[in-house]
Amino acid sequence: MNRTFVSQLAEGSGREIAVRGWIQRFRELSRTSFIILEDCTGLVQCVAPTEALHDLHLKPDDTIEIRGRVRAEPRSRASFEIDIDQVIPLNRAGDMLPFNSGSDISGVSQEIVLDYRPLSLRTESVRDIFRVQASILKYFREFLDRNYFTEIVTSKIVAGGTEGGTNLFAINYFDRVAYLAQSPQFYKEYGVAGLERVYEAGHVYRAEPHATSRHLTEYYSLDLEMGFIDGPEDVIQLERELLTYIFNEINTRHADILARRGLSPLPSMLGVPTWEFDDCLERLRSAFGRADLADDLDPQGERELCVLAERENGIPAVFVIGYPLRSRPFYTRPRGDSGAASFDLLFRGLEITTGGERLHNRESLERALIGRGLAPEAFETHLRMFDLGMPPHGGLAIGLERLTMQILGLTNVREATMYPRDRHRLTP
Repeated sequence: MNRTFVSQLAEGSGREIAVRGWIQRFRELSRTSFIILEDCTGLVQCVAPTEALHDLHLKPDDTIEIRGRVRAEPRSRASFEIDIDQVIPLNRAGDMLPFNSGSDISGVSQEIVLDYRPLSLRTESVRDIFRVQASILKYFREFLDRNYFTEIVTSKIVAGGTEGGTNLFAINYFDRVAYLAQSPQFYKEYGVAGLERVYEAGHVYRAEPHATSRHLTEYYSLDLEMGFIDGPEDVIQLERELLTYIFNEINTRHADILARRGLSPLPSMLGVPTWEFDDCLERLRSAFGRADLADDLDPQGERELCVLAERENGIPAVFVIGYPLRSRPFYTRPRGDSGAASFDLLFRGLEITTGGERLHNRESLERALIGRGLAPEAFETHLRMFDLGMPPHGGLAIGLERLTMQILGLTNVREATMYPRDRHRLTP
């Protein structure tokens, strides 16, 4: 008998079917027993005489096949049930699991949830996170495909750091040292020289010894780069439209998830303001008495700016542009006397995006490298690409896990990471 998915059961009553999945709940009464079966499409209640199941010794999270008939049942949430003819055990769950797929795991420690990630994915609260995350990826790609971008796939084994820093993971590469990529930045720029508009979704690696609720050493970056821009404002406007598209789709397709979590629909990002970095420092001094910031924002400052943005515009988000040039990568185009044509997007109190306009000719890049104490000769392979007619260009990178975290109001980025890698965790 061919397998039927739970979502297909409503197509007709009385027919013989076979469904497969996990036992989410099992309730055994004196005469009748009830199995709530779960597959990747939903839940269904299955009913049988207790004596027919007694010798099977079923329990939650056993993997089974049920053969039976669909029967209309108005009292059921799905409006139908399955009358069981036969249960075929496919695999047994352990006897001492720390929680079950039907459990409320809000009181379970994060470490246990991560150690038993496949089991936690069967719970509604965790499954919802990764369904929303999958939608972010889907609609990121969909929007950019519609706007003339080409998806590229680039190497994650590189000869050096894109940002000239030391936060690199070194690996043995035959007879020399190579590194895991901090960013696809250089490859995105090369893509602009050939395809004009490109994007990539992939892992990047940062050897930074953080142990916070917002940092990972391996995370998934949503990168894009576009040519023939007039300034970083073009990139900012594209991101406003991109996030608005993603948010609208999530509001439509995952309204049930947002409602279960007590969340309001996601806002349009078209009205998110752009504030100069120096203006942000003044706003923080005026509103919160902050006089301790100079070259960058700290987490508290990011949260405070989003509070101010929500008061003024109704959206807890702001683009901050014009950071000090010395705090940005060497390839960043200068802006004004000492600022950078570079921005961050703060959303609900957290930086989720860094972007900006890049230098696009060899001479400017060489001067920038020398100004940072770096030898242009060490970057010759990179600089050569700027002899090929590189147009003015810019782009951005969005941290997928951070964006997921902020959309769903999570407290730790590891909740939005299937198998997080941080300073302490390397398994599973």
